[in-house]
Amino acid sequence: MIKDPEFALKLLQENGMVTPAQITAAREAAMDTGSNDPIRELIASGAVDYDDMLGMLAQQYGMEVMSIADYDIPLEVIESVKNEYARYYEVVPVSREDAMLTVAMSDPTDVEKLDTLRYLLGGDVEAVIVPEREIREALDRYYPEEEEVSGSIAKDLDINETEMIIETAEKDASAVDEDDDAPIIRLVSKLIIDAYKMRASDIHLEPMEKRYRVRYRIDGALREVDGPPKYLQANFTSRVKIMAHLDITEKRIPQDGRIQISVGDKDLDLRVSSIPTVFGESIVMRILDKSSIQLDIPRLGFYADDLEMVTRIINYPDGIFLVTGPTGSGKTTSLYAFLNTINTTARKLITVEDPIEYQLPGINQVQVDRHVDMTFAAALRSMLRQAPNIIMVGEIRDLETAEIAINAALTGHLVFSTLHTNDAPGAVTRLVDMGVKPFLVATALRAVMAQRLLRRVCKECSEPYTPSAAEKRILGLTDEYLANHQFYKGKGCRHCGYTGYKGRVGIYEIFLITEEIAQLIFSNETSGTIRSFARKNGMRSLRDDAIRKAEAGISTLEEVIFVTLRDEN
Repeated sequence: MIKDPEFALKLLQENGMVTPAQITAAREAAMDTGSNDPIRELIASGAVDYDDMLGMLAQQYGMEVMSIADYDIPLEVIESVKNEYARYYEVVPVSREDAMLTVAMSDPTDVEKLDTLRYLLGGDVEAVIVPEREIREALDRYYPEEEEVSGSIAKDLDINETEMIIETAEKDASAVDEDDDAPIIRLVSKLIIDAYKMRASDIHLEPMEKRYRVRYRIDGALREVDGPPKYLQANFTSRVKIMAHLDITEKRIPQDGRIQISVGDKDLDLRVSSIPTVFGESIVMRILDKSSIQLDIPRLGFYADDLEMVTRIINYPDGIFLVTGPTGSGKTTSLYAFLNTINTTARKLITVEDPIEYQLPGINQVQVDRHVDMTFAAALRSMLRQAPNIIMVGEIRDLETAEIAINAALTGHLVFSTLHTNDAPGAVTRLVDMGVKPFLVATALRAVMAQRLLRRVCKECSEPYTPSAAEKRILGLTDEYLANHQFYKGKGCRHCGYTGYKGRVGIYEIFLITEEIAQLIFSNETSGTIRSFARKNGMRSLRDDAIRKAEAGISTLEEVIFVTLRDEN
């Protein structure tokens, strides 16, 4: 009846509506009957009038008391709250003015219910207080009982365009019971679906001191969205960990898991990472849309000259081709596109990955598993006995893996892999720093491609603009150059979430190992020397490629500076 009975008892006594003796007697009666509700016992015994108590509590919380027994609620107002929400939270919408929805509820002390409804409904919600019996009558009148469709999140969340099914682990005995967990299931599901519909690549659930922050990474930039109330933090964390098959009782160490989702005919994977922080467990869910991966090289954003160069490299008979860049720069997507292009029945392709992000038909993919000593090096060593033509190693992380990859390249295999370096020539220094002999690097390495992702200008709100003085100074753009080139930026619209950007495109720096550069590597020259020589002999930098794409109206100069400033420095 009342969410905070102790506070209600205190107010009743302070307002002279009950005596301490009556409260004591109500507590004893509640224990005897097993109701554990002294408020109900006070009302049942006649010591307190229900309507008087309701008016007193409503006044305390600044709420209006009204009757809806003879109130005719418009259909469009009723439809603003779904059946399952109205019945679970025992609320009835009574009016809507602009963005404000007014709902009737029977417990003025349950302010947390209002916070949850605001989050679920995505708008402002205020309450009026109505007697409990009238709430139940209204629910029976406007929200008849429905047979619940098990497992259909689409029904719960009114997703009409596709059927959505989220496969989760069974709740164990330590989890909360099904009835208590139902709204949390819906809230977490809504969070994931909203992220997918907004084209987010990551969901960040971050516990702060006084709030629970939720952010989506969209087109590489984090955007904060309305999060659940702070008091739901523990429930949210437990629900996500259950879905990801993680140990919900372990909160002291990082954990990694995976959630599988089907959206109609599309398959999504959510890679889940949980790490303990000062204010609770921080969770990141990375959304991998198997149907959206670009397996066609031209669609990655290569210009004709770079496309011709890449096509030539991936058709070499042997050697190592490295793709470099920070996390989230699209390295795996590029490698998958390369493999898909050269995957023919005449070639045997094997990959070793951690994790396998997307399954490619016709390719043998091996998952790293350190629990059974299936490391990159161990898998790579075994793969060579499978007589492959082409090998892809998810990442070269240590000397052992690097040496095996180089030996494979020197014995007639074409090897693809990734490294974490800022630019393409830096891969040479990185391999040497690992302990690889310079002469082996010079002999085995064929090319290195550094890449980043630029946000695309929204086509719906794109408009010409004049670069700022700062942009001209940083990029070294002359007035003569600007007189012959037009740049664009998005002013922001509903299609792009008012950011001016929608989607991303790759920018590339392709470093070919020529005889002259091989000699510089053999002589153990510095990365700077090698880079300067490559630039003088035609290597286009990341910034050069980015400016080309800004000139074509694909991105903005602001984005060019943001993405490439560190690399140019």
